[in-house]
Amino acid sequence: MSEFDAERWRPAPFLPEADAKDGSLIFVVATLCFLACLTLLAVLAADRAARGWTGHLTNEATIIVRPKTNETPDGAAARAAETLAGVPGVVEARALEKEKAEALIAPWLGDAADLEDLPIPRLVSVLLDPETPATGEALDRALKTQGLDAIVDDHSVWMKDIERAAGAARVIGGAVFALIAVAAGAVVAFATRAGLAARREVVEVLHLSGAEDGFIAGLFQIRFARMAATAGLFGAGAAAIMGAVLRFAGGGDGLTPVLPIAWIDLLAVAPAPLAAAAVAAVSARLTALALIRDMM
Repeated sequence: MSEFDAERWRPAPFLPEADAKDGSLIFVVATLCFLACLTLLAVLAADRAARGWTGHLTNEATIIVRPKTNETPDGAAARAAETLAGVPGVVEARALEKEKAEALIAPWLGDAADLEDLPIPRLVSVLLDPETPATGEALDRALKTQGLDAIVDDHSVWMKDIERAAGAARVIGGAVFALIAVAAGAVVAFATRAGLAARREVVEVLHLSGAEDGFIAGLFQIRFARMAATAGLFGAGAAAIMGAVLRFAGGGDGLTPVLPIAWIDLLAVAPAPLAAAAVAAVSARLTALALIRDMM
């Protein structure tokens, strides 16, 4: 007579450790986590680029100098640079050469070599003190005091546009991130419904045996939270690798100066497995509780 094998008669768990559909679910959740992490990296890079651009623009100003009838363009630019150099909050004021001024207007007026007869204004580049920069009003007042016909461009319009674009990027990134989280929750909810439907009879027996709804829902909650954490780990890892590749490919500023990725940004994807597990746990529990109440 063969020896009794207790392992063969041990009851099967309510939810098996592995299921044939687990691979597909992990792949879908991992893909969503990957996209969410890439969105986060893009938002961080865009915010850094915006702060860099506004930082440069805050410390600089451009003066457009138009010569009067009794002076040359170069003389007017030199006089403007000398005037601005003495304004508090100005570190340096330098008149740009004619060639540089022509190069700046070439995209709008065409080849400057054909426009020599036009009274092309000269430009003065002003470097401001980052601690106490001179205001546009102070620069304009100094120029008018010396009788100079000049326009001060303190880049405030450009900075507002950049800040507005950065804000829009943050809002869009947040909306995409929320949409991906909702999609992940919907996937887990669908899987929870399928799991409960397949075990309806067992749920009824457990309920009749005195098991509370929260206990049964907790089984689904733990299972899908673990699965989502694994998928989040894969997705975050893939996003970190992608970010590292983009950082290596572009040299000092990443793939492009428009979206400079820093090494520290890669740490931002670390909470992804926990976030995925939290979304899955909440979605699975709420879905399971609702379905169990409907069954009973």
